Amino acid sequence: MATRALPQATTRSVLGTEVGAFLRHVDYLLLLAVGGVIAYGLWVLNAVTRHDIPGDPGYYLFRQEIYVAVGAVALAVMAVIDPELLRRYKRALYGLMIFLLLIVFPLADRVRGSKRWITVGSFNFQPSEIGKVLLILFLAGFIADRARRVGEWRTMWAVVGLAAVPIVLVFQEPDFGSAMLYGSAAVAVLFFAGAPWKQLAALVATVAVVAVGIFWFLPSAGVDVLDQYQKDRLVGFLHPDVDPGGSTYNVNQSITAVGSGGYDGRGVAGATQTNLDFLPEHNTDFIFSSLAEQRGFLGAATLLLLYGLIAWRGIKIIAVAPSLFTAAAAGAIVFTFLVQIFVNVGMTIGIAPVTGIPLPFVSFGGSSMITTLAMVGLLEAIHIRGRLAAQK
Repeated sequence: MATRALPQATTRSVLGTEVGAFLRHVDYLLLLAVGGVIAYGLWVLNAVTRHDIPGDPGYYLFRQEIYVAVGAVALAVMAVIDPELLRRYKRALYGLMIFLLLIVFPLADRVRGSKRWITVGSFNFQPSEIGKVLLILFLAGFIADRARRVGEWRTMWAVVGLAAVPIVLVFQEPDFGSAMLYGSAAVAVLFFAGAPWKQLAALVATVAVVAVGIFWFLPSAGVDVLDQYQKDRLVGFLHPDVDPGGSTYNVNQSITAVGSGGYDGRGVAGATQTNLDFLPEHNTDFIFSSLAEQRGFLGAATLLLLYGLIAWRGIKIIAVAPSLFTAAAAGAIVFTFLVQIFVNVGMTIGIAPVTGIPLPFVSFGGSSMITTLAMVGLLEAIHIRGRLAAQK
């Protein structure tokens, strides 16, 4: 009996040692920063939406808390999974992404001119959010497999071609904001994988030519690529006063809300832009405007500083990534995270066109919350493996 007990005890000891090492290398500061943003976002969402559903002031808050709980599970699962295992199944992940983006067209209902959400019971599932992390994992794995050929032009164009497929699908929903994030992820993967500057410059020039074609040459030839509401948003961005009661109404009300907040805000009761529904989509796209109106510069700056802390920890994780694959994946996650914040905040103050990109951890919505927390879990997985590899 004693000879059998020894291996069991040894196994438990080894397992305990591995779990202990795993927990020691978790980036707790990153988790603390993410938890701070989520708690702050829930506080903001509660204040912004308490008058939205008569008789049920906690309607949005309760549902957002459920999304946070599910997202926390996704974070834990992603942190436990070895990123190299995901690399092994990169083709399956790419196929899953394409499948999810394709089923939007027959299954999704058209809402405000777009087909982005698939209703599953009481939950609206947005495949383009899940596709974002799947694309990052696939492209990082694809370019890591060609580590010695990163500097070759055909490698860069292969990455661009593979990324173009989901970008076009998302653009056709139409979802210009998510398409832009997909493109940002592709550029980030190339950059953090070590692509030469001349290739990145050529890629930027190509994107510029395509943009000019979409916005100018093709329309002048009678080929409309953009939907009418997208044209109105671009015109409104370039000419904010062109239609203050129509296409530029949202932006004008948003700028008014941000400006009226002043240094320390008007408080919840005094935030008339939000409370009287002058500011549309104040729980999703324009929640930053409501925050700025209610809590002023101090409240908005607090949120941005918390975002900065998350970005700083993400950059530290890139530095300790144990492989090219994990470095490229971590870099793309951090970069797209920052782009998403810049575009959302920028559109609320008129320095970026309205795209419908949610504010991470703050805007109401399950798909965004769960996916973003899963990406944080992937960052933690990379950090843990990087620290463990450094000890060997």
